[in-house]
Amino acid sequence: MDSLITAAARALASGDALDALNYVACRDDPPALGLRGIAMAQLGDLGRARALLRRAARAFGPREAVASARCALAEAEIALVSRDVNRVVKALDAAHHVLARHGDYVNAAHARYLKARCLLLVGRLDQAEQLLAGLDPTPLSPASRAGHELVVAGIAMRRLQVTAACAALTRAETAARQAGIPSVLAEVQAAALTLDTPAARLITRGHARPLRLADIESLLTSNALVVDACRHMVCHSGKVISLETRPVLFALARELAEAWPDDAPRAALLARAFRARHADGSHRARLRVEIGRLRGALRAAADIEATRRGFALVPRGARSVVVLAPPTDERYATVLALLADGEAWSTSALALALDASQRTVQRALDELTAGGKVQTIGRGRARRWMAPPVPGFPTALLLPAPLTAG
Repeated sequence: MDSLITAAARALASGDALDALNYVACRDDPPALGLRGIAMAQLGDLGRARALLRRAARAFGPREAVASARCALAEAEIALVSRDVNRVVKALDAAHHVLARHGDYVNAAHARYLKARCLLLVGRLDQAEQLLAGLDPTPLSPASRAGHELVVAGIAMRRLQVTAACAALTRAETAARQAGIPSVLAEVQAAALTLDTPAARLITRGHARPLRLADIESLLTSNALVVDACRHMVCHSGKVISLETRPVLFALARELAEAWPDDAPRAALLARAFRARHADGSHRARLRVEIGRLRGALRAAADIEATRRGFALVPRGARSVVVLAPPTDERYATVLALLADGEAWSTSALALALDASQRTVQRALDELTAGGKVQTIGRGRARRWMAPPVPGFPTALLLPAPLTAG
């Protein structure tokens, strides 16, 4: 490894992509191509970065397996940052296999961390946590250790484990300061702000107020009967009744909870569950059937009593009944929440993260675009969606630096 390649690698490790380009911009040998690709990725020119990394991988060839795997690893991270997540996991697994087999444990650990980050992005928390449990972050660079702790914090936040999330964010900030890369530190600080950002609304007795993650954690461990409209479940005394696959029952449960302690009129229940503006005998018969099913589903937490004008929710042992709703009434709040990270998403990546069909996601994006809440870039298969304007800093590229022959 000559002095210019060494200097470029050190510049990239410190986050100085422009300085790295000054060392290798006029060179076309494989190590220089790889480092130029990483530098272009850190500067935001992801298309050019991909092209350079592929040229480097071809130039290294099969005899330089480790260097080619490092190029593939860097390209997989670019795909992850671009939210092109469909083939990222397979690419990271392949790169990890080659790197671990040839003793490059630093980049092999980086590949495992990136896979965990991808799994977190698409909501596979159990798989991400299992992967992190078998990953020793010690070989990682300070910047990658900061990213590792961000994944740990992300899992804890999604599971409403605020204490664990705070501890992980503290470790992430320590590692980010050791790295000395401003974009990495900015990403950690932006993640820490999530703890003080309203994450949901509490609706009780007709009034709504915002809640932070710590407030939600306290609420779910309290004696209240919580109808969770964020995850479509009913929670009470540590027990969870999932209604995620039964949307009609959940709609009825939410209407009853919002009306508590009063009863909910039949007309309101029909409008909420069946969107029926003019109810007839068949609607009322179906309502009785669905109320019976809901009564059976909630029998461990509450009863449902018939009244003269409708039905009333009667909790068992709970002091109150509340509704935990998303922070916005937007119909497509989950789509907007994903787009809020400032990255450009494809419909296939959104469908994977939301566990929905691509056509369903496309309809949502069409409505949001028509309302000016989402903007598009590119055309055809390269078309991407993002929320305007892009908030804060983009996701930091924590790419492996030396791409020399192995």
